[in-house]
Amino acid sequence: MSISPPRPKGPPLNALRAFEAAARLGGFTPAADELCVTPGAISQHIKALEDWAGAPLFKRRSQGVSLTDLGQSVVAEFTYAFDAMGNAVRALRTGAALSTINIAALPSVAQLWLSPRLPAIRADVDGHKISVTALETPPNLTREMFDMSLFFGKPTDQTTQKVLKSDVIYPVCTPEIAKRLNSPVDLLNETWLYDALWADDWSLWLNQAGLSQISPQNGPQFSLYSIAIEEAKNGAGVLIGHEILIEPLLKSGELIAPFERKALTENSLILEVAGNTSASGNLARVASMLTRNHD
Repeated sequence: MSISPPRPKGPPLNALRAFEAAARLGGFTPAADELCVTPGAISQHIKALEDWAGAPLFKRRSQGVSLTDLGQSVVAEFTYAFDAMGNAVRALRTGAALSTINIAALPSVAQLWLSPRLPAIRADVDGHKISVTALETPPNLTREMFDMSLFFGKPTDQTTQKVLKSDVIYPVCTPEIAKRLNSPVDLLNETWLYDALWADDWSLWLNQAGLSQISPQNGPQFSLYSIAIEEAKNGAGVLIGHEILIEPLLKSGELIAPFERKALTENSLILEVAGNTSASGNLARVASMLTRNHD
């Protein structure tokens, strides 16, 4: 008899992670986005887990997937386990006194709002590095090793979140173009610029401004809001400006708001700090500076 007999093996950690993410987010595609893999990889991981368990965890249908009774019965425990692991890893990182503060931000926020504030932040947290990662969607701060995030979203009652400013939008353009805009109807003679992320900005502003009789016009679209702003500055057309991102350009006169009518989106710029690190010294100072200097 072997003195070291083989022991039963548990499922791979990646398979468990794929299952939990797909169950929590409601599908293989959002799970793939969160875990930075392909939906096919998520599907393969979950199939391997189902083979190990000897039972299906998801019902596959043409319109998507849903949890089986077995999958539904265990997902809460896996979510708790992965949250606990994330907190443990963060505690280890915090206890090791790592000298880098990691910030995740929407690309437009990172480029137009956060970047001008970084010199003052670096000076205030001498001895710490500030790392900024531009992401299209907010990270899960319980799981990912970011210390804070800056994204537009709907405010919640979470104590880790701080609403910096409501998202106010309205058309902006160069002073030369503004001279031709005596009323909103004159926009029909101009090129309308679009940002891919906020493709409905024009419709939202027209509706809230009481201008539903004006139909949105086709125009060039940009995947980066900073490029759309540069094109507006270059005189390429009229862009819907997000006030918190374009305030310096309005103050300098490079861009002008030709009309008084403004609109509110349902979102605000939100600062979120990782829950179990919010009290740490330099991180707390960075959060305080971002909160204090948002105007």
